[in-house]
Amino acid sequence: MSNLTDWLPTTKKEVELRGWDELDVILFSGDAYVDHPSFGAAVIGRILEAEGLKVAIVPQPNWRDDLRDFKKLGKPRLFFGVSPGCMDSMVNKYTANKRIRHEDAYTPDGRTDMRPDYPTIVYTKILKQLFPDVPVFLGGIEASMRRLTHYDYWEDRVRPSILVDSGADLLMYGMGEKTVVEIARKIERGESLTDTPQIAYLTNNIEPQDTDILLYSHEECVKDKKKEAANFKHIEEESNKWSAQRIIQRTGKQTVVVNPPYPPMTEAELDHSFDLPYTRLPHPKYKGKRIPAYDMIKFSINLHRGCFGGCAFCTISAHQGKFIVSRSKESILKEVKKVIQMPDFKGYLSDLGGPSANMYRMHGKNLDLCKKCKRPSCAHPTVCKNLNNDHRPLLDIYHAVDALPGIKKSFIGSGVRYDLLLHRNENEEVNKANRQYTKELIIKHVSGRLKVAPEHTSDDVLYLMRKPSFKQFEEFKKIFDRINTQENLRQQIIPYFISSHPGCKEEDMAELAVITKKLDFHLEQVQDFTPTPMTVSTETWYTGFHPYTLEPVFSARTQREKLAQRLFFFWYQPEQRREIINELRRIHRPDLIDKLYGRH
Repeated sequence: MSNLTDWLPTTKKEVELRGWDELDVILFSGDAYVDHPSFGAAVIGRILEAEGLKVAIVPQPNWRDDLRDFKKLGKPRLFFGVSPGCMDSMVNKYTANKRIRHEDAYTPDGRTDMRPDYPTIVYTKILKQLFPDVPVFLGGIEASMRRLTHYDYWEDRVRPSILVDSGADLLMYGMGEKTVVEIARKIERGESLTDTPQIAYLTNNIEPQDTDILLYSHEECVKDKKKEAANFKHIEEESNKWSAQRIIQRTGKQTVVVNPPYPPMTEAELDHSFDLPYTRLPHPKYKGKRIPAYDMIKFSINLHRGCFGGCAFCTISAHQGKFIVSRSKESILKEVKKVIQMPDFKGYLSDLGGPSANMYRMHGKNLDLCKKCKRPSCAHPTVCKNLNNDHRPLLDIYHAVDALPGIKKSFIGSGVRYDLLLHRNENEEVNKANRQYTKELIIKHVSGRLKVAPEHTSDDVLYLMRKPSFKQFEEFKKIFDRINTQENLRQQIIPYFISSHPGCKEEDMAELAVITKKLDFHLEQVQDFTPTPMTVSTETWYTGFHPYTLEPVFSARTQREKLAQRLFFFWYQPEQRREIINELRRIHRPDLIDKLYGRH
């Protein structure tokens, strides 16, 4: 039976139950408090607790009333930490059409009114007003993605670093375990924080060094879209380097300084983060309420961090980096055994995955080459020759998990990179193991539907997305269908596609409809491109220039253009037929009418 003291305290009463009369750190989060290693505030709280610090979490404080949620725990001895939650707050709240989503997955019962827009800014301003002498530090995805000048789709403007808008003392970007511990220790020792890796801060006085990267100023970016695009190349490259350089950007009279990140975590450091005493449950205050995001990950296990896919529209590598850090087999099995003990566990793991399901233990064969590499992707335009794409360590994990008493089946719910399965290695043993992985994945680990993300059918658009050619998806689908037939299985492959991505024109979407019709798909999982801060695709979409070439790129920008592209996903719906036929005539592609609807 759980005790209230098994969770980090969230109220004055819970602090007193622990016999504490003072807190060292108070964390404010835009999400509900779920004490689970998939929820950032819980991880940071537990990491600091493991260092002997007294930590409390204030989840989803009320920012509209007399601000009692911000005052109730008083002043912390060291600092306040602020995070919007697991997602950028605006992506979490609004669709690509800027409508409020029907539910907030990180809030009890999916309510959509429990956090403000830009909670990082709102919470920080309140804390600074109430406790002007206490440092406020930012963390989480919103701090990572908005650490420098960035385009904000929801306000349709270029915003400065979130440090400027919030008035926070510094921000920690990326996965924050090492940074937050070092910051806490330095404050206790009375040391300066400005040389800490993986932070950004504002200063009035900085002497640039020869090795620093000086970006165009915020004001120059507001005036000149090409300069905004040019900046992004440096930001992305430094996010994904083993040994990065310091980045400096003038904003008004101040300068934003971004220190280089830590080297990738070690296996032992990652294990330590996952092995902390999480209850794996929502805080008891939410009893009887459903937290949708928790329902999704309740019986899932995260095997690794990082992603070297470098997809142009994705924020994972800018936050977690491209270098894969994997957990030990012992740590993974220990967590699975905890899940088996959960009272409502029926024997089915929903996911043994990661940012990309099948990158566990993958890295460069020669790490010295990786340490000099600037490529944002190890898989685009082709899979790097230095990459070890051996799936045997992952097969070993699957076999060990499935052998545990209490496990009936483990599914792979995270996205699978089929280009890594199909890539031919010089080592025939690795190729053989990858074929074996593909077979076992399809036979044993698909819950009826395997989700993959080809994203488009046009090779030109796919190139801009940094995704493999659609021919690779077709090759993978043949393997999937063949194994299903051999094993007498009736499983489906569910492909994800994006419309309105930079470089995508209406006829590309019309051809996508024709190609997916030939493959007998009626698409359900569709996504209109949403520009999110700090991705290549967003910078291309806003500026009209590709950050790496500074060549112009077309993007569907108006509501009419975006809806016209999205329409083609639904060619099979009778009510869309007339509009699609009219659209094909308008773009002078009547040849595609026959291909979609037969002789017309």
